[in-house]
Amino acid sequence: MRKVEVVNANEVEVKPLDLKQFIMKDTQSNAMKSVCKREIKEMAEILGLSYDDSQIAFTKKVMNAYIKKETK
Repeated sequence: MRKVEVVNANEVEVKPLDLKQFIMKDTQSNAMKSVCKREIKEMAEILGLSYDDSQIAFTKKVMNAYIKKETK
């Protein structure tokens, strides 16, 4: 069981709601992560694209650079 503490209304701190925390532009940077080769290979197979390891490595570098640029 958790302990409950009863307080008076004048002891409670009230803060206004910050809408910036819920805007997609601000939260998007937290949601983006780097891409791994396995994810790129899986996506290529789903799309029916042919690829080799050099193309996968290049795609990974480009996508991670783009994500890093967008999250700044």
